[in-house]
Amino acid sequence: MTKTKAPLKLVAFDAARYLDDDEAIAEYMTAVLEANDPDLLLLALSDVARAKGMAQVAKDAGLGRESLYKALAPGAKPRFETVMKVAHALGVKFIAQPA
Repeated sequence: MTKTKAPLKLVAFDAARYLDDDEAIAEYMTAVLEANDPDLLLLALSDVARAKGMAQVAKDAGLGRESLYKALAPGAKPRFETVMKVAHALGVKFIAQPA
């Protein structure tokens, strides 16, 4: 008689759970920017916003909470101005350096 093992129950990875200080956020955002993927950038901004509290980030960015969710949704094409407002509300600064 063979015993069958119960399947492992895995929890979905949520980056927001690990973004608990400014240094972790900066490292995460730097890695994402190096990937040069606009959709990944929106996902990262969403992760950081959820880590800091979506309602507060929306308020600090001068956006409605629903508008913030829409702007950071997969496939969204937010205006540059909106991305910069969100970044500012998150305490994130984009820096240019030679490639």
